[in-house]
Amino acid sequence: MRSALRVTKRYGAPPERVFDAWIDPAIAGTWLFATASRPMARVQIDARVGGAFRLVDEQDGQVIEYAGEYVEISPYRRLVFTLALENRPHEMSRVVVEIAPLKARSNLTLVHENVPADMASRLKARWIGILYGLGVTLDSSNLPSELFFETQCRFRVSPIDYRIGPPGSTTIRSEP
Repeated sequence: MRSALRVTKRYGAPPERVFDAWIDPAIAGTWLFATASRPMARVQIDARVGGAFRLVDEQDGQVIEYAGEYVEISPYRRLVFTLALENRPHEMSRVVVEIAPLKARSNLTLVHENVPADMASRLKARWIGILYGLGVTLDSSNLPSELFFETQCRFRVSPIDYRIGPPGSTTIRSEP
């Protein structure tokens, strides 16, 4: 038995930024199938109908690959792609991402179709986490940040606000 999952999330960014985060390899690798402490090791995106994507995660010597093909691309509004299911590389599912404008904000609806019933609950939770990561990425792109690379660790550091003075004080010093 197969199911379809639906997840909706609002973002404080315009549709153009939300859409570009899905197809820009530098941005997608920080949130799409990634975690805050572990961005994707390799990202390849050929964002055109018939083009493919491949995001590779390496952890503890294990390689997990997320791959698929773009079926439909309507800039800033809709993105449809196939997705090979984790641990079932020959089973293809389909993901539909629709982005609707809300003044200077966006409403994103993701529908993941053709999901095996035994994976539905776990995949829905995973998409909720992934879309949360997209929100963090969109919010953090408004702040200057640096990307540090160390042997086993990659992370983004944003400026830190230090409040000076008694509680309720509005004096702020920002350090990178």
